[in-house]
Amino acid sequence: MGPAPLPAYADDGSLTLLVCAPDPARADSAVVAEAAGRGVDLSAPVLVRHHLVGLPDRAAVDRAAELLAQDGYALTVLGGPPYAVRAWRTQLLTGLGAAQERSRMAGLAQRLGGDVAGWDALGPAASVVSGP
Repeated sequence: MGPAPLPAYADDGSLTLLVCAPDPARADSAVVAEAAGRGVDLSAPVLVRHHLVGLPDRAAVDRAAELLAQDGYALTVLGGPPYAVRAWRTQLLTGLGAAQERSRMAGLAQRLGGDVAGWDALGPAASVVSGP
């Protein structure tokens, strides 16, 4: 028997912002550690969203959606042109995983003529535990 499936979170406005990492100069591991220090439950899956901006045309958006879907990401188009999109999926959040995905998103955005404006993570309000 494999691991239990992750919850099917959606980027629908019903979740609470738990972690925000807009600054590429700040280590993702530090951002994740700070969230844990604030009481964010990192043992539970969260909805991670990567913000891609400046995609020049609809063909770039469609290509991003096609490539990211292979790894379980959905794409929400926020506006354009140039286009801003959010790539999102439910996953366990780790510093290493966040850094790897940020790098991957930056490479993809660059190949498609855009850029990345960071990532954030959302979860149910119960994902934040109070102090002792």
